[in-house]
Amino acid sequence: MVHQGYTPLRIFKLAEEFFISLNMSAMPDLFWERSILEKPADREITCHASAWDFYDAKDFRIKQCTRVDMEHMFTAHHEMGHIQYFLQYKHQPVVYREGANPGFHEAVGDVMSLSVSTPKHLRQVGLLRDEGPRDDDASALNYLFLQALQKVAFLPYAYLMDLWRWDVFNGSVTSDEYNCRWWRLREQYQGIEPPVDRTEEDFDPGAKYHIVASVPYIRYFVSYVIQFQFHRALCLEAGQFDPNDPMKPLYACDIYGSTAAGNKLKAMLQLGSSRPWPEALEAVTGSRRMDASGLLDYFKPLYEWLKAENARTGERVGWGPSRRACVSTRDELERLRRPDDMMDANKMEVDKMDAEMGGAVAAAAAPEAVPEVAAAAAAVVPEAAAPAADAPVPAPAPAAVAAPSDSVADEVVPAAEAPVDRR
Repeated sequence: MVHQGYTPLRIFKLAEEFFISLNMSAMPDLFWERSILEKPADREITCHASAWDFYDAKDFRIKQCTRVDMEHMFTAHHEMGHIQYFLQYKHQPVVYREGANPGFHEAVGDVMSLSVSTPKHLRQVGLLRDEGPRDDDASALNYLFLQALQKVAFLPYAYLMDLWRWDVFNGSVTSDEYNCRWWRLREQYQGIEPPVDRTEEDFDPGAKYHIVASVPYIRYFVSYVIQFQFHRALCLEAGQFDPNDPMKPLYACDIYGSTAAGNKLKAMLQLGSSRPWPEALEAVTGSRRMDASGLLDYFKPLYEWLKAENARTGERVGWGPSRRACVSTRDELERLRRPDDMMDANKMEVDKMDAEMGGAVAAAAAPEAVPEVAAAAAAVVPEAAAPAADAPVPAPAPAAVAAPSDSVADEVVPAAEAPVDRR
C-alpha cells in the first residue's frame, strides 16, 4: 500500500467507494472537513478509532490515527460502516438515532470487512497480485485460518469480559477475589493462563480499556454472531453465495457493486432503533432469531478439514488445568513459593476452580467434552443482546497466549457524551 502511494485519506476514499457501489450514501463534505484521519503532530489525542454522530443530521466524523496498512484499511471500512448507519437513520427522531441494538452497530462495519478482506476483492482493487496458478484449497484454508483467529478465537474472550463484569455488579464476586476470578474465567473459556503467578494485589482486568471505562462488551460477542447472518443474507441477495454450489462458498463472497445487497441492508439501517431489534434482523436475514448458523456456514471448509486432520494426527483438543497460582497477597505468594508449599498451592487452586465449575476442570481433559468451534456463539440468547448503549482491541491483559486484537471493534460516541480516553 505504501509502494502504491496510499495515504490515510486515500484509504477512507476507498472505503467510501465501497459503500457507494452498494447504492449507499457518500460522505458529506463536513465529514471530510472535520474528521481526524491522521494523528495530529501538534497535540496528543486518544488514538483508538471512533465514529461520532453530532445529532444535527449534518455533522458526522471519524477519529482515527490511521496507519497505511491492511489492518487500518479494514478498520476504515468498519468505522465508515458506523457513519453509514448514522446517515441512514438521520431522519428518525433523535430518540431512535441509534442501532437496533448495540451489536448491530458493530456488525455493520464488520460485514463490509468480510467482503473487503477477500482475496478476490483485494485483487480487484490492486492490492493483491494475481500470481497465476496456485493451490486454491490451500489458499482458502490459510485465509479461513486467519479469519478464524480474528473471529472465532475472539468469541470466548468477548463473552467472559461481561461475564466477569456482571458477576462484579451482582456481588457474586467481591473485591477480594476480582483478579483470581478473572484468571479462572480466562482459563475456563480461553484456555490461557498468566505468564507468572498472580495475587489479588494485582488488577489484571484493568489492562483492558472497556473494564476501566465501564463500557459493556457483550455487543462485540453479539456482533460477531450476527455479522455472519447479515453476510450470508447479503451474499445470497448478491448472487455471490449458493449453499448448493461449491464454486460459490460463503467465505469467498464479495458484495462490492451489488445494489440489491446494498438496498436490503439500507432498508434495515434506516429503521435505527424505531423497531425492536428482531424486526431489524428479520429485514435483512428473514429470521427474528440470532444464531451461529452463518458463522458455521462461513467456516465450514476449515471445520471439516480440522476434524479430518485432528483424526489423522490423533490431536487432543482442549487443555488441562493451569499450574499458575493466584492468591490474596504477594507476601502469601512468597511464602508459597517454597518448593513444598508450591505444589499444595497449585492443587488448592485447581480444586477451588474445579469446585466452582462443578467438576468441569476434570471433564475438560476429555476430548469429547470440548465444544465445537462455535459453541460459544451458539449460546447466544436474546436477553444478552441489549445491554445499555455505550461506546468500544483487547488491550492485552498479561497472558501466556494473548487474546486476539479487536482492532476493528471501536467506539460509537454520541457528541452529547464526553469522550473517554481509550486504549
